[in-house]
Amino acid sequence: MLLSTILASIGVFLLVGGGLLLVDPRAPKHEAIKTGGLAGGAIVALYALWLNDRRRKVEEARQELESQRIDHDRSRVADERFARAVELLGHETAQVRVGAMHALAGLAKSRAEYTQTVLDILCAYLRRPFKRSPEDEDAAEIELEVRLTSQRLVEDLLPRLEEKDPPRYDLNLTKAHLEYMDLSYRQVGDLVMRVARLNESNAFHHMVVHGDLYLTDAEVTGRIYMHHNEFRRKAWFSRVKARGLAVFTETRFRGETKFSDSQWADVKADGCTFAVQADLPEAWRN
Repeated sequence: MLLSTILASIGVFLLVGGGLLLVDPRAPKHEAIKTGGLAGGAIVALYALWLNDRRRKVEEARQELESQRIDHDRSRVADERFARAVELLGHETAQVRVGAMHALAGLAKSRAEYTQTVLDILCAYLRRPFKRSPEDEDAAEIELEVRLTSQRLVEDLLPRLEEKDPPRYDLNLTKAHLEYMDLSYRQVGDLVMRVARLNESNAFHHMVVHGDLYLTDAEVTGRIYMHHNEFRRKAWFSRVKARGLAVFTETRFRGETKFSDSQWADVKADGCTFAVQADLPEAWRN
């Protein structure tokens, strides 16, 4: 291309310069040479522009390939971290399990595509059977601390109430054992707590549940706070057995709501609104 450009430049120089002299033989020769030189130089300048553009495209392609390689390496490292952390969740030592949970949460914060998967895993840990045993109270307390860590990390990964158009993450806490769970001022997609056991005090107030809520066949032995919430779709509380205080003050039920065969020892529900007529249990009518 360089040789062709030089030859083309010389040809244009001769053609333009010679053409001017042929058209007007009395014209100054230096003007004809100058004009021909400019024409030939233009050819060289066009070649230089083309060459720079080609170099730019090659550099952009190289940078794109490098960026893809870096992303691939990061994904590979993230996958390895994820697999290792999941494996460590089954470790017999509580500190190792806690460290694995924090590793998963850190991965979810750095790579958003992992967030729902990490939430599923943390919820799965809370669904593991858990019972206090008088014969081994120390082991039960240690396991409870691990479970409390899982609960706190779930809370930390959910979007806050004031966020606009946040991602909607689902929580599946079916058969989970929860103590001091606090999802207040958070937003979720679906919130499923079928056959869950809620002990001590659990806070689910000032929330927006964009999807469906299922708190069915659940046993609530302590206090549960679900006030100032907005349930945008189904909110089912069928066959709930609540022995402690349940607070639903100023909660908005925008979808189908069920309380069939549920039992509530003590309820505060003033200011609640229902978009669809709900069959309220006796405790709610008093």
